[in-house]
Amino acid sequence: MECIDKQSFKQRSLAALKRTLPSTKKTAIWVVKVTVSVSFAIMLLQYLNVVPWVSELLSPVFSLFGLPGEAALAYVSGYFVNVYSAIAAAVTLDMDVRSVTILSAMVLCSHNMIVETAVQKKTGSSAVRVVVTRTLSGVILAFVLNMLLPPLGEGEVSAQILPQQSSFLDSFLQWLKSTAILVPKMVIIIFSLNMAQALLAEFGIIKVISKMFRPVMRIFGLPAKCSLLWIIANTVGLAYGAALMIEESRSGALEKEDIDKLNAHIGISHSNLEDLMLLTSIGAVWWILLISRWIMSIILVWEFRLETAIKNKFVSL
Repeated sequence: MECIDKQSFKQRSLAALKRTLPSTKKTAIWVVKVTVSVSFAIMLLQYLNVVPWVSELLSPVFSLFGLPGEAALAYVSGYFVNVYSAIAAAVTLDMDVRSVTILSAMVLCSHNMIVETAVQKKTGSSAVRVVVTRTLSGVILAFVLNMLLPPLGEGEVSAQILPQQSSFLDSFLQWLKSTAILVPKMVIIIFSLNMAQALLAEFGIIKVISKMFRPVMRIFGLPAKCSLLWIIANTVGLAYGAALMIEESRSGALEKEDIDKLNAHIGISHSNLEDLMLLTSIGAVWWILLISRWIMSIILVWEFRLETAIKNKFVSL
């Protein structure tokens, strides 16, 4: 890290922040619009009982994963909404630790699909590939874990009484309240991350971070320059990390191939603090959730690298 005096530090910091403010504002507005629109649509689907209907159609398949058919409701809720919604449905079921862990792996691979796919598409990746990859990864992991996992204890998730159908006004007010809490939180985090990234880049700290994490990135099949975005996505989540990725793709700091690799990884493995703690609190085994998704993400990234190499070879012929 270069040595600078206080005056120069202040001037360069202010200049870096001013440069990134317009694009950060634009990105934050876009992310908020997508999140609010999708969450409102999901609220309507839940009120109209569309989500339980889809769950009922899928429930016979869940026996392949060693799960009760009712677990489909938790999965579908998480798929279209978020981990909180999946947990709310999961705690209404009587499942042992093994079943909760398998269901949690599915949910972590493919939750909040609409919003997170929209954000990843904004960075330049294929929306179809994102949806297919994340959905199939959840299914494959659940199938493999069902074959490999021994009994994990006698603990069970305590079943709770399902809430009665709310009126539309109640559903709308609940959505409005949660949105009023979520939007400021999203804006603050997006601005904070982009400001921090601008300062880290200005003073060469990103290069230091990239060098430190180069061995880890090599294992995951990712370039070292993805280190900061990888850290952000694995801690605070995909949507916030991808919001920063939008800025990186616009600036040209990351090539499309690098973004596709990173999206393949963080689509499966992100938010490994809050989400893991939440699911562990209802009985899932955290280290199985973490390691299994890391293995899946490594497979996906190296498969993408192989696929890209083959395509490039044919193009050059």
